[in-house]
Amino acid sequence: MRQVLKISAGDSVAVALTALEAGKTLDVEGQQVTLITDVPAGHKFALKEIKAGEPIIKYGFPIGQAKCDVQPGEHVHVHNLKTLLSSELTYEHHPAVTELEPKEPVTFMGYPRANGKVGVRNELWILPTVGCVNDVARVLERKAQCLVGDGVENVYAFPHPYGCSQMTEDQENTRQILADLATHPNAGGVLVLGLGCENSSVDHIRQHMGEYDESRVRFLVCQQVEDEIEESMKLLKELADNMRDEKRVPCPASKLVIGLKCGGSDGFSGITANPAIGGFSDLLIAQGGSTILTEVPEMFGAETILMDRCETTELFDKTVSLINDFKRYFEEHHQTIYENPSPGNKAGGISTLEDKALGCTQKSGFAPVKDVLKYGQKVEKAGLNLLSAPGNDLVASTALAASGSQIVLFSTGRGTPFASPVPTVKIASNETLANHKSNWIDFNAGKLLSGRELPDLAQDLMDYVLRVASGEQVCSEKNGYHDMAIFKTGVTL
Repeated sequence: MRQVLKISAGDSVAVALTALEAGKTLDVEGQQVTLITDVPAGHKFALKEIKAGEPIIKYGFPIGQAKCDVQPGEHVHVHNLKTLLSSELTYEHHPAVTELEPKEPVTFMGYPRANGKVGVRNELWILPTVGCVNDVARVLERKAQCLVGDGVENVYAFPHPYGCSQMTEDQENTRQILADLATHPNAGGVLVLGLGCENSSVDHIRQHMGEYDESRVRFLVCQQVEDEIEESMKLLKELADNMRDEKRVPCPASKLVIGLKCGGSDGFSGITANPAIGGFSDLLIAQGGSTILTEVPEMFGAETILMDRCETTELFDKTVSLINDFKRYFEEHHQTIYENPSPGNKAGGISTLEDKALGCTQKSGFAPVKDVLKYGQKVEKAGLNLLSAPGNDLVASTALAASGSQIVLFSTGRGTPFASPVPTVKIASNETLANHKSNWIDFNAGKLLSGRELPDLAQDLMDYVLRVASGEQVCSEKNGYHDMAIFKTGVTL
């Protein structure tokens, strides 16, 4: 196994692929470097002398500047590196668009829907409009397990604390996300469960849904019936009966929309798992499919790479707004824009937000940006889409599902068991995690560190996603995990 990696030719640091001790002399692409400090696995060390105030280069881009003079072979991390990032910026468009060559079409086994979308699951969902009926939804989920089978693959409830005591945009976010999920192709049937006195009522959700297949959705207001459990079970049985005869059929990969997310990142995420996801993204887009990149605060520091991949000035302007609007959101709430990376990220070797962002954006591959989506907006254009949502794992993954993702790919260097409303594929950045948490991890991208080539690993991931889309369960599904979280942006009354 290689001990070090210099990612780009102009980098002033290299990454330790295994824990290295002071005094060790390393050959870094023909350059001899003797370590003067210990360097943990996933962390960086200097390849040359870096003066205080000079930029430190990784991935071919600055990840910050030196706080003090840094010597060759010295550990580079938060103690001697600080961010160069600032608040809202003015950007220039320098288009550098690479169109992908179309690939031979491939298929998966899915569930075609009347609106032309395709589900990769045929599940029965219970969506509370307000937190007051969360426990009712949970009881219904348990009781409705008797309906599973013969076309009904599972029954899930998605409790949340919102739907009332919200105002303006904050309230609209809740309504739109619930409406998006109520019309999601992975749901063969949906019960929208309301209380009756909430702000985001059943009628509001229905209005936000637009056109929908009436055979797949039922609505119930608990205050309007004597026994909400009994009446809800009748509606769930109706929905289940409508799903009984549905079978998987071959569907083109162009019908897939896949969300791209990372969390609990480490120093390997940007050189294994995220590039593997990027390779997958390019393969799917070459099939005519779509991917969605989100967690906007973790684009800060790498945003110009995405901006230059915008095909038009209009898309460039939308991407500038995507970035600066999120910075403004932080400022309006009197928060530091660059309160990132997290303690776990730092322990894994990520030092600044630029360091994290340049690794995160590897998930987008090299395809041009085709559209920029607002929070809660569904994908309309095939190809790479950028979505406005925060970095929080549950909130961002739910946003990806709401925008149409049938599956979310989630890279991690430290591991997490959570799930989203759709199958959530956990991709380990290192072999240690993949072996240690095999009950969480679905795909091992750490193989890149032991000889597997990136194009081959990306194809492996493509093949795996097609199997998941065809019904193979991921670890979180086997464990019975499913979660959802809505972006809270305003006051609570």
